[in-house]
Amino acid sequence: MIWQVDLIILTMLVICAIGAITVRDLLSAALIFGAYSFLMCLLWAGMGGVDVAFTEATVGAGVSTILFIAAIYRTSRRSKD
Repeated sequence: MIWQVDLIILTMLVICAIGAITVRDLLSAALIFGAYSFLMCLLWAGMGGVDVAFTEATVGAGVSTILFIAAIYRTSRRSKD
């Protein structure tokens, strides 16, 4: 893979990681986590690990994000912010 593309993906990964731990809204954190998993999928595919990339895309970006969002919607807030 072209090193410039790798650098862009790695920079976006760091931004997503920092954003996921600093954002206060749980739904936003779950969506940023899904974007992080998708970027990891792109990185694995670029490195030649297509089977790892496919697993990351289905489990990390797909199923985990959907389960996080479903869990967030099934809970209620104790206090109104």
